[in-house]
Amino acid sequence: MKPRKVMIIGAGNVGSAAAHAFVNQNICEELVLVDLHTERVEGHRKDLADAAAFTNGMMKISVREAKECQDIDIAVITVTAGALKEGQTRLDELKSTSRIIANIVPEMMANGFEGIFLVAANPVDIITYQVWQLSGLPRHRVLGTGVWLDTTRLRRLLSEQLDVAPQSIDAFVLGEHGDSQFPVWSHSSVYGKSINAYSKEKFGTEFDLKAIGERARDTGFEIYHQKGCTEYGIAGTIVEICRNIFSGSHRALAVSCVLDGEYDKHGIAIGVPAVLAQDGIKEIIELQLNEVEQAQFDASATVIANNIKYLG
Repeated sequence: MKPRKVMIIGAGNVGSAAAHAFVNQNICEELVLVDLHTERVEGHRKDLADAAAFTNGMMKISVREAKECQDIDIAVITVTAGALKEGQTRLDELKSTSRIIANIVPEMMANGFEGIFLVAANPVDIITYQVWQLSGLPRHRVLGTGVWLDTTRLRRLLSEQLDVAPQSIDAFVLGEHGDSQFPVWSHSSVYGKSINAYSKEKFGTEFDLKAIGERARDTGFEIYHQKGCTEYGIAGTIVEICRNIFSGSHRALAVSCVLDGEYDKHGIAIGVPAVLAQDGIKEIIELQLNEVEQAQFDASATVIANNIKYLG
């Protein structure tokens, strides 16, 4: 089997945390770091090599330029232009991040990139769409982290309330990785029993589902304001997506996909459940949403579409 190679473009908080997660979980045989800050990225390389000695001393960790990408299987884009200011949302990062992407992706394609792009740069849905447009790759080979972290947070919060392991909870979030995301309660359950039916049977009361959904949505910003960044959760998200691609698991995760008629949408990327295989997205799962959820999905898609137009 040929060595699995991952390139992380951007060695800031998210990129370096993801690199450490790759090392700890032994997901690939070679990890390539890319960053304009050459001294810092070389420091990360040496530090990660030390960490790898405790887990898999054979993992190769190197530093390259983004254009040196011909042998890369998955290119993870974490690069951003800077931190959010008070009162800003992920959408406020669009202009600066999209300029960076407009330089990186065409250069990679001109130099023979034939792998899969995984986007973790915000606003992730819009940047995923931009990467797909610029790369010319088929849409199954370009995806974003989407709402998989938000879904994992939702399951964690429900787990804490229900006193049942998150792996036993089938609940997830759809839509934008941002303010317009929403939990799909009509398809959420604990082993086939609705969340509120399970709660009422176990505790005698139903949950405030709206409040739990808002907590899942807002946790990222709470972390950001408390410590200045989010890094470990999104790092775990990146590694889990890559693991499922490399293994060809055919597991469905809620990731950002470019739609071409699914959910009756065109010309956007948005968080939906998708089956992952070794070539990227094998299948987009279309859910039968209820009337309220459909309206929420439409509104979220509109937010994304209204900002995609600024890509030019």
